[in-house]
Amino acid sequence: MFFNRSKPGGVTWLVVGLGNPGSKYESTRHNMGFLAVDKLAEKEGFSFNKLRFHAWTALWKCGDTQVLVMKPQTYMNLSGQAVGEAARFYKIPPEQVLVISDDIDLPVGKLRIRAFGSAGGHNGLKNIIQHLGSDRFPRIKVGVGSPKQAGHEVVDWVIGKPMGQDQKVLMEVLDRAVESIPVAVREGIDRAMNRFN
Repeated sequence: MFFNRSKPGGVTWLVVGLGNPGSKYESTRHNMGFLAVDKLAEKEGFSFNKLRFHAWTALWKCGDTQVLVMKPQTYMNLSGQAVGEAARFYKIPPEQVLVISDDIDLPVGKLRIRAFGSAGGHNGLKNIIQHLGSDRFPRIKVGVGSPKQAGHEVVDWVIGKPMGQDQKVLMEVLDRAVESIPVAVREGIDRAMNRFN
């Protein structure tokens, strides 16, 4: 038997859902990443049962690929701490770190998949770029819209819970986000972009 020493446990991909821990933040706009990976776990039959790298983690076999799925518990602005630690441990290049986050610059329910790019003002992504030393990681962005009333703070908006039609639309787009994850991992980010953008 030959073991590939450069990849402990054979993990070659990270899938990271961004959010804030604690019941106060459950189901808020900022927690779209957590909600997406929770839906993925439900669909694929795995569970977040190990606290490591400052994150709740789960191992998921996606086809032949061993994936570590993560929900960083550092709070959004320090997400990179968890992601950087796991990426270094498993020697995973940025191109194989898939991050799911909310995006206030996209209309509610719009899904946008990108191969790389700037943080676009998102503090979680900004911190991951800092810790990976690169912005060349793929991401799935879930549009949550922005506050319509003047003077409404963005911070209050993202930690607010979507209601009514917004909530319904977001639950539907999360299903599409979940569908796109195995496509990105198995067939590549370009294929996922062509199919889901």
